[in-house]
Amino acid sequence: MTPTIAIQGFAGSFHQLAAHQYFGPETAVTPCATFAEVVRQVARGTAAGGVMAIENSIAGSILPNYNLLQQSELRVTGEVYLPIRQHLLLLPGQTLADLREVHSHPMALLQCADFLNQHPEWKLVETEDTALSAQRIREGHLMGIAAVAGQAAAELFDLEIGAADIQSVPENYTRFLIINTAENAPQPASANKASVYFHTSHTKGSLARVLNKIADHDLNLSKLQSFPQPGRAWQYFFHADLEFDHADQFHEVLQDLEPLTEDLRVLGLYQRGNQQLTESTPVS
Repeated sequence: MTPTIAIQGFAGSFHQLAAHQYFGPETAVTPCATFAEVVRQVARGTAAGGVMAIENSIAGSILPNYNLLQQSELRVTGEVYLPIRQHLLLLPGQTLADLREVHSHPMALLQCADFLNQHPEWKLVETEDTALSAQRIREGHLMGIAAVAGQAAAELFDLEIGAADIQSVPENYTRFLIINTAENAPQPASANKASVYFHTSHTKGSLARVLNKIADHDLNLSKLQSFPQPGRAWQYFFHADLEFDHADQFHEVLQDLEPLTEDLRVLGLYQRGNQQLTESTPVS
């Protein structure tokens, strides 16, 4: 059986593009309606790995996914930065004047808020996936309804682009994490990034001491995300992404962080993704 990669989304989605960018264009994917299902597929071993969006440069962090990672035993083994171009897709012959509704994933709608706010007459409908929204319009021949999705979905489902590049900021990208089980996680030859979880005591300066120690070791804190601890009001877990030149730097800072934190856990060491947005990069 050919190994498959679990993705949130369906054929023509940005998750599929991210999987092909990381694993290769011939990679088979297992579509999942939710991120929780992606985690389940990978944890059960029914998928050889998973791709999970974690943040967007316009819409921000996808907070539920940080919780999913924290609650699972999965490892982060890589990342992909994918430039995102969002288009308004219509049935052939339809125009913007014909529209009553716009359907898409909530993160896609957020990315295009400036454009969509110019049309208060349109009802915005949140769906599971960008490409699935396009597929439903084509299969149901839904007049007066558009989808926010990419070029790949337009071509796959033979829809017209009624408005191109409607994201609020031209330099729009989404960061995707590659996830796997601890048993199947590959060992990177030259890791230069790590993802960790921890929480600190609810006392003055506790987080500042952690951040100072990271700076003392000359690591770049590229991401710090807080999210609530269930059952402990106003106390938070922290997800931190750390970039370094050599793995020894990371292991040294880890030793210094242990007495300053609680429940410190390494989610994975991996090679950081290419953050350069270029015209030659597939962005549909």
